[in-house]
Amino acid sequence: MLTKLTLTIDKAIIEKAKIFAHEKNKSVSRIVEEYLRNISTGNERFDYADKLKSPITDSLVGMFKDNGKDYKSQLEDALSEKYS
Repeated sequence: MLTKLTLTIDKAIIEKAKIFAHEKNKSVSRIVEEYLRNISTGNERFDYADKLKSPITDSLVGMFKDNGKDYKSQLEDALSEKYS
């Protein structure tokens, strides 16, 4: 059974969502339903994640290797290298 749900969302987000939904040949309602189904069943994977990129975050991924040192030590080492 389908039931209506009213959401309050920023207008700019709605416009982007409509464009995105059109590109996927789906309705905004269908995309929201799929998302809510995924998170409510514990499956937090979001199929549209490839469209939700964050250029700054993506550029930082893999930048630091875990060598067992805390971040302050790593920062000190990096600054020492940079300014020596």
